[in-house]
Amino acid sequence: MAKKKSSQIKLVLTQLISDVLENSNNEALNYKQVSAKLNITDTESRETILEILKEQAQKGAFTEPEKGKFKLKDLKTFITGKVDMTADGAAFIIPDDEFEKDVFVSARKLHNALHGDKVKVYIYAKKSGRKNEGEVVEIIQRLKTDFIGVIKISDRFAFVSIDDKKMLHNIFVPLTDLAGAKNGQKVQVAITDWPEGAKNPIGKIINILGTQGENDTEMNAILAQYGFPLSFPPEVEKEANEIPEQITGEDLKNRKDFRETVTFTIDPADAKDFDDAISFKKLDNGNYEIGVHIADVSHYVQPKSWLDKEAYSRATSVYLVDRVIPMLPERLSNGVCSLRPHEDKLCFAAVFELDDEANIKNEWFGRSVIHSDRRFSYEEAQEVIESKNGDYAAELLKLNELAYTLRDRKFKNGAISFESTEVKFQLDEKGKPVGVYVKERKDAHKLIEDFMLLANKKVAEFIAKKGKGKQKYTFVYRSHDSPNLENLGNFALFAARFGYKINMKSDKDIAKSLNFLMEDVEGKKEQNVLTQLAIRSMAKAVYTTKKTSHYGLAFDHYTHFTSPIRRYPDVMVHRLLAAYLNGERSANEDEYETASSHSSAMEKRAADAERASIKYKQVEYLEENVGKLFMGIISGVTEWGMYVELIENKCEGMIRLKDIADDFYVLDEKNYCIIGQRKKKKYQLGDEVKVKVKKVDLSKRQIDFSLVQD
Repeated sequence: MAKKKSSQIKLVLTQLISDVLENSNNEALNYKQVSAKLNITDTESRETILEILKEQAQKGAFTEPEKGKFKLKDLKTFITGKVDMTADGAAFIIPDDEFEKDVFVSARKLHNALHGDKVKVYIYAKKSGRKNEGEVVEIIQRLKTDFIGVIKISDRFAFVSIDDKKMLHNIFVPLTDLAGAKNGQKVQVAITDWPEGAKNPIGKIINILGTQGENDTEMNAILAQYGFPLSFPPEVEKEANEIPEQITGEDLKNRKDFRETVTFTIDPADAKDFDDAISFKKLDNGNYEIGVHIADVSHYVQPKSWLDKEAYSRATSVYLVDRVIPMLPERLSNGVCSLRPHEDKLCFAAVFELDDEANIKNEWFGRSVIHSDRRFSYEEAQEVIESKNGDYAAELLKLNELAYTLRDRKFKNGAISFESTEVKFQLDEKGKPVGVYVKERKDAHKLIEDFMLLANKKVAEFIAKKGKGKQKYTFVYRSHDSPNLENLGNFALFAARFGYKINMKSDKDIAKSLNFLMEDVEGKKEQNVLTQLAIRSMAKAVYTTKKTSHYGLAFDHYTHFTSPIRRYPDVMVHRLLAAYLNGERSANEDEYETASSHSSAMEKRAADAERASIKYKQVEYLEENVGKLFMGIISGVTEWGMYVELIENKCEGMIRLKDIADDFYVLDEKNYCIIGQRKKKKYQLGDEVKVKVKKVDLSKRQIDFSLVQD
């Protein structure tokens, strides 16, 4: 962990040194001159600067025109990078090379490049003090060519007005390519051509989603917008339907039989796909055999099959407000693979012998067969835990006791507890929100989570320790890097305004102070703001074949083993674990790294789709409340407005700065606030404000508030 921290400091220093060299009017500087410009005087830091200068010269980022003197490498004439569109139609190109600066491209010089496209850019000669500017000369790869919007049809032509705020061009559709779409319907349109000099691209309708504003239409529109298919291809459904539910003697070969051991599932009340079950047995030596049994999806979904290709493509199930879009067809996700009660089911298991202090005395990994005795909802299991009465009370109480011990140990070792508020909607039969409530996480949720964490951690450790160096085994890990120190430092300054101190001396100190903050802030009005900001200061967890630790959980090795019905990485983990238990050689690392990167990208897409569905329901819920007053917390500040989350229902909207009449307000980014230029009145992140619901726009999923000033 210490090494990671020093590498992050070097990364920040490298950027600062680059800035100094860039502003030196092309003059070569030695390390003493660079140190002086950065006001760095201590010997150790100056030596680090010299080390960075030499390293970057070797990498080719800097040049050394004379011994001991360095300058930035001459700016490239061309770079490649991704388009990041601004609201006014211009863009910044984010270079592929991390040492290059962003390049500004005006709207007329984008030459039909769209947000997210990979492009080649010609960079103009830089004028002193000006940002890098350029012009797109080639679109290397489109991020996407399909868009969602509302079609407007006239006598001679039609066009689709696109929902995506980053897509600033309507798409022209010839009347011959309407595919039966009617005026005002929500549709999916694909760009087919964009002639040189034409203002708008030309497209054709590929999917009619339905009437704008209807629940099914809008949910399907969100799925299509984020690239998730609305149905399974026929060949995938056919393959799923041909899989027999009956378990044969052949299926039971080389499996440990747990059908006589007490086993149950604990899931949400409305769940249909049961990934995991827990078995419990008290041993003669006083210890406990706890089995974590996971649906054996890899037994049914074979590599290169249609089912496998579709699961790989989707990579994850998608959880919208009112529905689940499964990674696997229902026959598998809710039927053959699902660990339903009173049925024999095939599993992959991690089984542990634990003593009363939750110390692991033995562990076993392999395929199992179970017969679940009881399907608990979280609420039912919680009732047993609280009343100490009911089905399998002794087993649940002991599991809960062991889970507490595992949890305490995890936090003592430096894990971080992020308990953000999860908002749920009560929907009527048409999917319209009629109420909002906050979902509570109690012992029953945490019990399951702690045993799943144990299984994930121990499976990862088992493989990670099997081989070292060139002998290491390819595996799919869940990696979470330590936080960016600059981001964490900014968060610490903000948290200090609420009276919280973040100790940044070591990773353990950071974790300890963040946990104290999370515990103390629970239930307070600023909980969501502080939790979300803390999470944003952290690195994002990803899938990778590289053996890296999980910072947030303080585990040296971690993977995802416990949800193969809804996550493709777990399917890969099962396949690899089975192969290595059978003595097979290490799998191809490049192949699994590509699959891991794809899974990480799809996971992000699914999270974005889920957020979009929540936002839609928030807007829909507030439709009936336009003109009403609410108290809210400032949850975000930007140069054009401030976001406010309503305390009562957690809906979030924006107050535009131009609409605040008593002064001219500007953003103070460093201090997370906006300040009036004349009266110096300040509105800061976390402040409580009174707002009126000004207007809502369902098609844009947008809520506008106006500030009610006393």
